[in-house]
Amino acid sequence: MPSVTTPNNTPSFQLSKFLLCVGAAAVFWLLNALNKPGYTLNVEYPIHFVYNDSLYIPTSSLPRTVTVNVSSDGWGLLRHAWQPFQDEPVDYVVRNPLQASIINTSSLTIALAEHIKRLRVNHVVADTLDLQFDRRMTKTIRLAVDSTRIDLVSPYVISSVINVTPRTIEVTGPAQLVRGLPDTAWIRIPRKRIVANYDEELPLNQFRHPLLHSSATKADVSFEIGELLSPQ
Repeated sequence: MPSVTTPNNTPSFQLSKFLLCVGAAAVFWLLNALNKPGYTLNVEYPIHFVYNDSLYIPTSSLPRTVTVNVSSDGWGLLRHAWQPFQDEPVDYVVRNPLQASIINTSSLTIALAEHIKRLRVNHVVADTLDLQFDRRMTKTIRLAVDSTRIDLVSPYVISSVINVTPRTIEVTGPAQLVRGLPDTAWIRIPRKRIVANYDEELPLNQFRHPLLHSSATKADVSFEIGELLSPQ
């Protein structure tokens, strides 16, 4: 009986062989491309601003990161794409906060080049680099209750001293804002038709501002009331 041979050049075999060749070529091309230098990428790098915070305060939010244009081979940028920067922030010294209006990109680029060793720093992308500072100022403000607006049910009257704790607070912030604060902050009693002794903790909403820090955010207010009797 004559032997029967099965041909190896079936369509499915040829397609698999072609795909393997294409895959091998693609891997070879990718590895070769990643070894080449000269790739550039914009990355976000953390930044820490150094200034005398006992004398000055920023009046606008300081950026947490800056955009940096860097160069490397493909492997270096690929590693960063998979694992972003975990390094300590680069320090940027603000030497004259009241005169500084923008970040000096030249000096920041030099600082970044010394800080980032594994990538070449080309330049800092100049976007959102404005700086605004003011002198830090603290003011002592007296707290007092606006007794003319306490709503008592007749014939009750306030029969004791109105106690406020604390009596004064310290408010710290930019000088331009703090100078405009009053010497006395008047506290209003929100309760209506009071018929018994009063003792409550009230919020100091006058000083709720993102740039202001108050030594207290609430005040305890208490006083006694008595019934005013008509003469017989």
